[in-house]
Amino acid sequence: MAIFTNQATLSYNNTTTTSNIVTGEIVEVLSAVKNALDTEYRFGDTVTYAISIINSGSSAFNNVTVTDNLGAYTAGMMTRVPLTYVDDTVVYYANGVLQTGATVTDTSPLTITGINVPANGNVIVLYQARVNEFAPLAAGSVITNTATITGSGLTNPITVSDTITIASAAQLSITKSISPETVTENGQLTYTFVIQNTGNTAAAATDNVTVSDLFNPVLENITVSLNGTALVEGPQYTYDETTGLFQTVAGVITVPAATYTMDTTTGQWNIVPGVTVLTVTGTI
Repeated sequence: MAIFTNQATLSYNNTTTTSNIVTGEIVEVLSAVKNALDTEYRFGDTVTYAISIINSGSSAFNNVTVTDNLGAYTAGMMTRVPLTYVDDTVVYYANGVLQTGATVTDTSPLTITGINVPANGNVIVLYQARVNEFAPLAAGSVITNTATITGSGLTNPITVSDTITIASAAQLSITKSISPETVTENGQLTYTFVIQNTGNTAAAATDNVTVSDLFNPVLENITVSLNGTALVEGPQYTYDETTGLFQTVAGVITVPAATYTMDTTTGQWNIVPGVTVLTVTGTI
């Protein structure tokens, strides 16, 4: 609700006098809420946002504009935007019916025009944004993006916000290499497995990380090490020299969390993965 006051001035024969002050009240009939369909994010995720606009008045609001700052924040002297609008994802529904006419006139901040909110009705605006390299990734980080709704007939802009939190989890990947690539019969070779964690949480023993491989050709007399420390067959890994099936025991492999640093020139977050190296050496 908005209170306003007004006073008139009467002038005559170089004399002025003022009226009493009258007070009125504007009842705001447009309201809005904003929600992300996912409450957590990781780098590269696509987040879907929904803005619901409700009109409790008897007149429609036409050509309403929604402007979203896509989570813009200040880092040092720089403003960085952690979300990137995904092209052609804006849709909106009025009273549950898909509409046309909404136009994206800018992508940063995201600006959507041409939204019509029917009398005694509602509108839902949907769009997607990708988590980019300016998003904070350390544990406990958040992205809060704010949308502002403006248009003819609105006494004051409507502001709605939503916050999503970085997922606290390990995010593992594995690569395998062989050395030497050309080996003679009865020769020795080494398989190297590099496990990387780009997540903000270490992969602990309780995460039951395992590596398994079916060696073909089968290796004999293997030795296994983890980060340079020899592993013991039985309690730490199993191997079948008949089938070539190799597998580490759950909980033996752990991988440290990644670290994150911000480039003070660009504002971009750089990821240094946590790394664990597993090697298996044997004779063909």
